[in-house]
Amino acid sequence: MPTAALTTLGCKVNQFETETMEGLFRQRGYTIVPFDEAADVYVINTCSVTSLGERKSRQLIRRARRMNEAAVIAVTGCYSQVAPEEIRAMDGVRVVLGTKERADIVDYVERAAREAGVLDGTTDIMQAAEFEDIPLFGAPARTRAFLKIEEGCENFCSFCIIPYARGPVRSRSLESVRREAAKLIDMGFKEIVLTGIHLGCYGRDIGEATLADAVRAVLSLPGLKRLRLGSLESVELSDELLALFSEDERFARHLHLPLQAGSDAVLQAMNRHYDTAKFAQLIERVERAVPGVAVSTDIIVGFPGETEEFFSESLAFVERMNFARMHVFPYSPRRGTPAANFSGQVPENEKKERVHRMQSLAARKSEAFHAAFLGREMSVLFETERAGITDGLTENYIRVYTKTPVKTGDIAEMRLLRLHRDGIWGEGVGD
Repeated sequence: MPTAALTTLGCKVNQFETETMEGLFRQRGYTIVPFDEAADVYVINTCSVTSLGERKSRQLIRRARRMNEAAVIAVTGCYSQVAPEEIRAMDGVRVVLGTKERADIVDYVERAAREAGVLDGTTDIMQAAEFEDIPLFGAPARTRAFLKIEEGCENFCSFCIIPYARGPVRSRSLESVRREAAKLIDMGFKEIVLTGIHLGCYGRDIGEATLADAVRAVLSLPGLKRLRLGSLESVELSDELLALFSEDERFARHLHLPLQAGSDAVLQAMNRHYDTAKFAQLIERVERAVPGVAVSTDIIVGFPGETEEFFSESLAFVERMNFARMHVFPYSPRRGTPAANFSGQVPENEKKERVHRMQSLAARKSEAFHAAFLGREMSVLFETERAGITDGLTENYIRVYTKTPVKTGDIAEMRLLRLHRDGIWGEGVGD
């Protein structure tokens, strides 16, 4: 039986897409093996959000080549979509696909095994018109199930390569959303996470459907314990969606709302469609509607033109926000984006220093958020176990560690006792 090894770089959407490709290989009789083992086929699902993501993608291609020079190496994802010529030029690569042709990946791989040369199936992603609906075959190897319901982005933030890598907005039909979610529940998943490249735009291309409709479709399914949303633009949190968020206890009390910068001047240069006042008003509205909600966010530091004054504005704004978790990134110039040619590029040493300062603030904010829940009892979906310690997430995204005997994949009531690592140490209620 032929073997295939797949690996993923980048976001949760990429992870979901790799899981669907694993299912396609299984359907054709392949055994899926770990990426660090010898295999007949290697699939690298790449990322192009940062230069680091592209560098790691190239490293993985070279690693696959070293493990088996005779293997068919197939490269897909954002990096191969925006720079297929770079991928084609790498030793050992036999198949190059972008972000739209993955339903046919097994056919490409098997054809490459028979023919010489490199098969390039990338197409003009800006002409994509329909969601690539690949059914799930087999259970993903995780305790939370990700379900991609939207593809593409049309925001064109000045720093971001994703619109060029993913193309225009395309949405999964409500019927398909409901069908695939039901399949995940039947597999035993307690939590489903709806994901997309620009999730808040779900339905824009298919008529009257909205993200709230997709949420209702999943919440209507018997057996669902938790529903969570992936990253969502703040300006797209509608009143209808917020009402569902506050009313249905299965809707996890966590939102990821990327801020990107706490300076209005920098937000304008980024071509973001809000200012700090509008963002703060939204957070206040969410916190009133959903007590105990966790809001996580993304921050980019060192954007071109970000002076020390602008960075200080960002620090001060973040200090006022009750963020539960922050992902802090140094600005990475992406070829083909407007910001790569902006004046006022910030030196790397200054970016690193600002990242350190923002991360220090992020750690303080996260600790304060966690501390507010000490002594409470909360439901935890357990995910991993190592050396007798099991950890998982509350509905508001607090990671809880315990030695209480619990099974991964199960939800258990825990009493939150003390701060521990990046979360809280807990014990089972009644222990």
